Amino acid sequence: MVRVVFGVLGPTVAAGDSGGALALKGPRHRAVLARLIVARRRVVPVARLVEDLWVDPPPGAVGAVQTFVAALRRVLEPERPPRAPARLLVTDGPGYALRTEPDTVDAWRFETALATAADLPAQQALATLEEALGWWRGPAYAEFADEDWSRGERARLAELRLQAVERRAEAHLALGRPADAVPDLDAHLTEHPWREDAWRLLALALYRQHRQGDALAVLRRAREVLTNQLGLDPGPRLRHLQSDILTQTPTLDLPPDTPGPPHPPRGARNRALGSNEPAPNTPAHPHPPRGARNRAPSPIPPEPNTPPPPTTPADLWTRAAKTYNRTVAKGTRARLESTVGLIRNLAVTGGEGLAEARHHRTAAITAAEEFADPELTARVIGAYDVPAIWTRADDPSAAEHIVAVAERTLAALPTGPHDTARCRLLATIALETRGAPGPRGPEAAREAEALARRLDDPALLAFALNGTFMQSFTRAGLAPQRDAIGAELVELAVRHGLVTYEILGHLIRLQARAALADFAAADTHAATADRLAERHELPLVGVFTEWYGALRLSATGEPARAETACRAAAARLDGAGMPGLERGLLPLALLCLRLTHGLPPDPDPRADWGPHRPWAEPFTLIAEGRHTEARTALRALPEPPHDLLYEAYCALEAEAALRLDDRTVLERARTRLRPAAAELAGAGSGLLTLGPVERYLAD
Repeated sequence: MVRVVFGVLGPTVAAGDSGGALALKGPRHRAVLARLIVARRRVVPVARLVEDLWVDPPPGAVGAVQTFVAALRRVLEPERPPRAPARLLVTDGPGYALRTEPDTVDAWRFETALATAADLPAQQALATLEEALGWWRGPAYAEFADEDWSRGERARLAELRLQAVERRAEAHLALGRPADAVPDLDAHLTEHPWREDAWRLLALALYRQHRQGDALAVLRRAREVLTNQLGLDPGPRLRHLQSDILTQTPTLDLPPDTPGPPHPPRGARNRALGSNEPAPNTPAHPHPPRGARNRAPSPIPPEPNTPPPPTTPADLWTRAAKTYNRTVAKGTRARLESTVGLIRNLAVTGGEGLAEARHHRTAAITAAEEFADPELTARVIGAYDVPAIWTRADDPSAAEHIVAVAERTLAALPTGPHDTARCRLLATIALETRGAPGPRGPEAAREAEALARRLDDPALLAFALNGTFMQSFTRAGLAPQRDAIGAELVELAVRHGLVTYEILGHLIRLQARAALADFAAADTHAATADRLAERHELPLVGVFTEWYGALRLSATGEPARAETACRAAAARLDGAGMPGLERGLLPLALLCLRLTHGLPPDPDPRADWGPHRPWAEPFTLIAEGRHTEARTALRALPEPPHDLLYEAYCALEAEAALRLDDRTVLERARTRLRPAAAELAGAGSGLLTLGPVERYLAD
């Protein structure tokens, strides 16, 4: 596959491996590409693209967008075979996404370089910043400066560029080269006179060239600009610097053998790379005059040497984390409980965050138990109330460990008012025993729900209802009950602002309504879940709604499009951090699709079928003409796991039994499937279907 790189630090361009520019055709083609880059790998619905491309969309706007996308795909993936799914500019649910790697967009590489430079020695930081600033060919998204969709991103990147210029000046000062810093800062302040840190750096650079008068003149001019143009007094760092220059404080001079500046570190060093705050729209002002070298400024009383307040969420995060690390001792209960809260938030980011959260959660629970404090252990276990929609554990051994600790903690909790802790432990047991045989999971779910209702705690009830959902697969035909659970979750979450549980409720209802062949309702729940996920930056939701789109195409008689959609959805699962869902899902979905539409099953024996292999094995053997072995494999099938694929496994068993004319297995499958007579087999998973259950019962 040809590697394509994109440039938006200037006019929008694309280039191939050879470095030659790709022909992106007209301005609207480039606008679509730029808009998708702004979205940073997230889906942009077609309706949003139409709104962004036209002030007054023409009647054929949607078709025009599709044409632009098709043309871009031909340019970006010229070697893609006809009808093969796109891998770069992909169709995803209601829209499109550019799934390019982080190092292929100059703006994204620039952010990475800026973040990396903050932790490098001065010489390396200088080289990194010089190279990164050289990538700019003009204002970011230059040809789309007037578009609303580009405005926030352009302002954010412009702010990062200003930070990079100032950090480059810092590096020059740290290396003992103040003369190299002055010209850049001069030009920088001519265009951006509100940059208080740049005034400070320029004054410091002049002072270190033994130009005390010029340094003081710069500080006076900074005061005039800030006061007259912005109505602000100089901040504490400028005031301290002026006082230090007047008294010729020794720490202002950089010793020759010091690798970095002794001046107090810049607050901007940890400023957010992801800030969406635009720079103030202040007109440029001429650079301060150099006259009156020794004229003393009006005295400014020194203030306590406190850092400036955080200016962005990332700055606030960095400052708070440093303070926390400094003030809260390592190994304490407080630190452990705070860590679990962080792990919980990490889990909903998807991908690497979810995988890391699972690992750290197990370690945190183990560490909590070592305190021999059951109340602490209960809080650590129960704090991880991350909504779960898939009924197969991603890490079964970790799930077993968590259940074992939760059971020990339940037994060790002292008598008294610990019902909230008990409820969370029971809900955790219900969630972590998903799909497992035995009565403990359903029992824990019932106890947790009853406790939560008695305690009248909305968040606790939402957590308990998630456990109830996970244990609602004791037999086929329970889609209506799950639909009721989803409806209660949505209503509860909307009333109490529990966004993640609101999304969970919609996904549960999506699955249940799909099982009942109510695709109009399922479509509504899918769209609502996608909208909430986009607003709250929860990327894993799109994995499930995209698979639902493939299911819907199969159920409505479009097998070719459904197969393409399955493959695209499977590609999105790669790296999503959900092995319990991902392993073997694509070959299973394709097998179900072909059986549903009367096509040859054609199972690939070399595929990674994961946990689904026992139900695929009879079809593999039948395809090879090994009917006796196929009948043996069929009769050896275990009881299907009590999870979202229960009806799908039963239908596969029935289909294989029909082909092998095995009446015993047919009767067993009929008994299992009969309660789901009104449903679509497997559609309750929200991922795949084998058609109406009634067909298997009739056969």
